[in-house]
Amino acid sequence: MILIADSGSTKTDWRLMDFNQEISQIKTKGFNPYYQKMDEMIIEIESALLPKLDTTNVSTIYFYGAGCSTVERQKKISDALAPFFNKAEIIVRSDLIGAARALSGDQPGIVCILGTGSGSCQYDGRDIAKNIPSLGFILGDEGSGAWLGKKMVTDYLRGHMPKKSIETINQKLNIDKETILEHVNHKPMPSRYLAGFAKFISENTDQTYFYQLMFDSFTTFAKNYITRYPDYGNLKCHFVGSVAFHNQEMLQNVAKYNGFEIGNIIKSPIDGLTLYHSTKL
Repeated sequence: MILIADSGSTKTDWRLMDFNQEISQIKTKGFNPYYQKMDEMIIEIESALLPKLDTTNVSTIYFYGAGCSTVERQKKISDALAPFFNKAEIIVRSDLIGAARALSGDQPGIVCILGTGSGSCQYDGRDIAKNIPSLGFILGDEGSGAWLGKKMVTDYLRGHMPKKSIETINQKLNIDKETILEHVNHKPMPSRYLAGFAKFISENTDQTYFYQLMFDSFTTFAKNYITRYPDYGNLKCHFVGSVAFHNQEMLQNVAKYNGFEIGNIIKSPIDGLTLYHSTKL
């Protein structure tokens, strides 16, 4: 049996597939070796993953994850999984190559992630040919849920938004300065906390402030992560992630204004990855 994982900072989708292509599905919290300690990941594996599968039958694990772009951080994931899957070959790759395989299969294209975090690459149909680094939610992650949340709470705390938008936040969200700063500065996974506001923003784009916030965010993403590739006008741009999936119309408008063509838009890579690996069995 093979175990496939697609992991962001918020959640991980797992698929267990045997050679008859019977599939089981599991969900756990996200695993990001850039932000999380080994013991945090092990606790989640023990409590949320292991009770739902028989590890003795797993021969290969394909783990695609946020924060897994370097050999060192890939090893951190492998080391967390290895004690529980001692008969399995563990292959850890970045979420970008996972998204590329899920969205574009064996065809070239530009692959974009717009979820809790963001990123992009130019994919040659086999591997990542070019990549513009994301740099994380403090220095980068433009267009992501974390970027949107950061912009919104900053404007809210400074009063740099219309009165109507402030009133909407006060009515629908239980936040204040102390709560926000505590989550961002002292609690783990601040990007996950900030990304939690993305759904609220997309649900209120009938207000000019929230619409402009999202449009500008997608435009910034396009200028930093798409139009920097020399061949962007000749390749389809595929998107994965909840932020892209739930705001497709706005994304299409941004594409029109910035001169690129959108291909596939999916919420999660796991179905595409399952299909990709089923063809390799």
